[in-house]
Amino acid sequence: MVSGEEMRLLHRQYNIAALAPTTDETPAAPGPAARYPIGVSADRRRLVDADGKPFLIQGDTAWSLIANLEFEEAVRYLDDRHAKGFNAIIVNLIEHHYSEDPPRDLHGREPFSRPGDMSTANDAYFDAAVLVLEECAARGICVILAPAYIGYRHDRGPGISLHADGWYDEIVATGVEGCRKYGAYVGRKFGRFANIIWCIGGDWHPEATREGLDAIAEGIRAAGVTNLFTGHPHPEFSPIETFAGSSWLDLNITYTYGIVHREMLKDWNRNPPWPFFLLESTYEGEHNSSPIQVRRQAYWSVLCGANGHCVGNHPIWLFGEGWEAALDFPASKAMVRWGRFFRGVSWHELVPDIGHRLVTAGLGEARGLDRVTAAQTADKQIAVVYLPVHRPIEVQLAEMAGPYVQVEWFEPVSGQTLPGGTLRAAGAAILTSPFPEDAALTLKSCAP
Repeated sequence: MVSGEEMRLLHRQYNIAALAPTTDETPAAPGPAARYPIGVSADRRRLVDADGKPFLIQGDTAWSLIANLEFEEAVRYLDDRHAKGFNAIIVNLIEHHYSEDPPRDLHGREPFSRPGDMSTANDAYFDAAVLVLEECAARGICVILAPAYIGYRHDRGPGISLHADGWYDEIVATGVEGCRKYGAYVGRKFGRFANIIWCIGGDWHPEATREGLDAIAEGIRAAGVTNLFTGHPHPEFSPIETFAGSSWLDLNITYTYGIVHREMLKDWNRNPPWPFFLLESTYEGEHNSSPIQVRRQAYWSVLCGANGHCVGNHPIWLFGEGWEAALDFPASKAMVRWGRFFRGVSWHELVPDIGHRLVTAGLGEARGLDRVTAAQTADKQIAVVYLPVHRPIEVQLAEMAGPYVQVEWFEPVSGQTLPGGTLRAAGAAILTSPFPEDAALTLKSCAP
């Protein structure tokens, strides 16, 4: 345990810090620019840009960006996200259900010359989509682009037609060769965009669409596209299981409405390793979510080994009424602080503390939303701990390289930081956050 003298020093520094906390009130600013395309590190753990620099996904869900906004509105949205440091968005190339007049865009342009036949791509629609992609590229925003979202399928009862959110039936009706033709068209039209990660499927098991989805991806690849591909499975499933054997799959994702930290640690522990990120979990404005629930998901993501997180908001994702006001809702502001925090702590070198060697008590329920997560660099110079609730934790200071450990607290809800003193890297310490809600604790080895 920490000595009485060291504990008094720690408490005294808290009292001093409380008089003059450091709060991040500076205007939002874009994160570091990446050079595309995005690739995978040699150890298959991290996403890296074309210069080999780690790429932390600070993402937003903008599913209906292309189909449900005027071009000028899309530019305003992208300017806002770029200014807040978002470097990735999830987008449907073609919208089946959630836009104002699906599958047409707001100018009445159809994606296909023959409705339902995906082999008959309409240049007018896709030329307009190119203009939006150009604006994304100009701002350095990675587009996780779904060329044919298949969507939820809801059986509404006997005698009532099936409700389909996506292109499931059209993929089946178009057939494998027609889907391959569509993929080749999309590859030629959008292949020059190095900032795309292609996303196959969407919210449902492929079932009868599997061959068609593979053909779309293969058609894109055949057009000379070398960008990364991932899949979008049914919630609680993984693309490396759902699309097992597909030659196009490069990148795994976590998609869960369950115990988020458990699912991500499962993805970290895969053998061989697959790079992954938290593509989706509970959205702000849906499922009675709270601001702290949305923050928890984001902080858990990196500390459980993910390459970042895409936050969601209703009405932003479908650009429904009130979407512009929602740009400044708590989740967006929290992600600004999240991005700054993790880019300042060598996030890509952090390894999840799966064996609980660093934090040994106060962890919370293993299946619960109060679970403390921790990660540490291999050289034990830096460690980060996320506490979803206010309670003391026991930290094994001897797990740090030392000889001393600098303690700092960060408040996700405000961006405020408080120094927590300097302790010897020996024994254990009981540490309690100075903040009333969630907190992130940074430990850094230092000299006396």
